[in-house]
Amino acid sequence: MPGSAVPSPSPTTVDEAAPTPVAVSGPAHLLRVTLLMAGSCLPILGAVLIAPVLPKMQDHFASVPGAKALVPLALTVPALALALLAPFAGVLVDRLGRRRLLITATLLYAVFGTAPLWLDSLGAIIAVRALVGVTEAAIMTCCTTLIGDYYSGRRRVKYLALQTMCASASATVFFVLGGAAGSAGWRVPFWVYAVSLVLAPLMATALPDVAPRAAAKEVRTVHRAFAWRQLAGICALTFFGAMVFYTVPVEMSYLLDDLGVENSGVIGLATAIASAATVGGAVVFARLGRSPDPMLPAVLALCAAGFGVMSFAGDAPLLVVGAVVNCVGTGMLLPALLTSAMSRLAFEDRGRGTGLWTAAFFGGEFICPLVLLAGESAVGGLAGAVGLLGLAAALVAAGLVAARRRARRAGAAGPRPLPEPPA
Repeated sequence: MPGSAVPSPSPTTVDEAAPTPVAVSGPAHLLRVTLLMAGSCLPILGAVLIAPVLPKMQDHFASVPGAKALVPLALTVPALALALLAPFAGVLVDRLGRRRLLITATLLYAVFGTAPLWLDSLGAIIAVRALVGVTEAAIMTCCTTLIGDYYSGRRRVKYLALQTMCASASATVFFVLGGAAGSAGWRVPFWVYAVSLVLAPLMATALPDVAPRAAAKEVRTVHRAFAWRQLAGICALTFFGAMVFYTVPVEMSYLLDDLGVENSGVIGLATAIASAATVGGAVVFARLGRSPDPMLPAVLALCAAGFGVMSFAGDAPLLVVGAVVNCVGTGMLLPALLTSAMSRLAFEDRGRGTGLWTAAFFGGEFICPLVLLAGESAVGGLAGAVGLLGLAAALVAAGLVAARRRARRAGAAGPRPLPEPPA
């Protein structure tokens, strides 16, 4: 804030300053974690559920001018809306309260998500899909912020990693569910959005608000500046990391097709193996329980190595090996970036900061295919474009190592391990 007399707290200060304000065992704890993970999966549901029915939508709206471009937009516009509006959702989270906004957004998610069941205009469907993205921005920001509110230290690392695992695993589940439901008609998958009507009342009863006076113990200062400088760096890295994260899910089928693999079952199996590797990487990150910043160069280097193998793969098995290596890295990368961002935020700014991080991540997701398309045009093939992204990841990793060395030479204190939460 303007005129602040005291600098924003360091990552370590924020992370160590307060005990976990809610119970961390028992049925209430399990229900709370389940609801936060389920809420975090709703934006993934919006991103992939209708992908299998796009050809049927295309046929239905074949007479609409520009339908070939507009129908795919129905799939991608929620992610764009989420990326653009997440920072504003973050401000609302801090001003209106996490729980109230989460419940309202979850109810509206069902209203907008199921609207295409009754709409006959492609333009109207795209408009309500954009509104789905608005609710997703609020839901994702609220769920991530509440994880930061409820837990600290190693437990926070654990549940942020679990959030990544659930999101990665749910993408495969929702894709299969959308395909199965779509066999009965292109509108049928939209019924799945009504699941949020079950979640909203449970959230209202099971998710407590953290009292401001308890949260005040997190930061021992009264007047603070928002951590713009610290968060800008991690958000820029997250934007790039999102492109690294989404390359395999988005481009794997095309890479296999370039190698002559056209069997949809084989393509689905290869994608599932890569998704499992992402989950495995998140598990590894959670078990390590270390401060994320020192890990980021090694994690990006692992992602780069996977891309390198994929770019030179001459057959499908080697391509899958490279994808697995890459996805183990991306499974560690996402919770590392998110944990690093969370550790820089005090309670009063956590919603705004989480919104900015979410915007950076989904912005990178949206632009990922465009960057690879440009790279493909430059080098003459998708595999080469993936190799270029791998080279970029290696250079970013080297840059992070160099920056840490310069900081140490300048006398900056090295990062301390994340503290164990109080018993």
